[in-house]
Amino acid sequence: MSRDGLYRVGLTGGIASGKSTVATMLRELGAVVIDTDGLAREVTLPGSTALRELSRRYGPDILNRDGSLRRDAVGRIVFADPGERKWLEELLHPLIRERAEQLASAAAREGRRIVFFDVPLLYETGWNAWVDEVWTVYVPGEVQRQRLQGRDGYSETAIAARIAAQWPIDEKARRADIVIDNSGSPAQTRQQVESAWSRLTERLDNRTQEEPT
Repeated sequence: MSRDGLYRVGLTGGIASGKSTVATMLRELGAVVIDTDGLAREVTLPGSTALRELSRRYGPDILNRDGSLRRDAVGRIVFADPGERKWLEELLHPLIRERAEQLASAAAREGRRIVFFDVPLLYETGWNAWVDEVWTVYVPGEVQRQRLQGRDGYSETAIAARIAAQWPIDEKARRADIVIDNSGSPAQTRQQVESAWSRLTERLDNRTQEEPT
């Protein structure tokens, strides 16, 4: 737990593992969940320094008519070229982390004890060093591929590129403090989330009681 008294939890998983579903369940339980994908959109809004850098590097084809970012166009570039993906991460991740910490500090000032950071590339970008524990949302690799085919209509090549851009989901699960297996029914997933949340809050309650006054 950091000096501001806030317990930081990283929430991650593989692509199409159902991390957003778990984030929604946590919010329904009253947790603060900071969505770093949403922050990525925020830091690349029209007029932002990041969007100007992106446009300078990739040209006007990555912009919509209203000047907003075409995320799909950037995705095609960076998933096809690890060097470009690294450049993009180095541009955006410090901005995202700074904004996320601003939101976390605001939650601490409001008296919140726990904040979840929803970070798809948590291990890949070293965000795990910034949190007190990590929850990984897990499904087998084959389920990932099936969901991507059914949900987004990606080609096999595109699916392989997106999965390869992340750590293997089994490795993420191995390193996690908590694993939420999302390969079953929504009710089964919810039961795991509620149980993990209850154990976490109870643990922090006990820690608070043990601290000297």
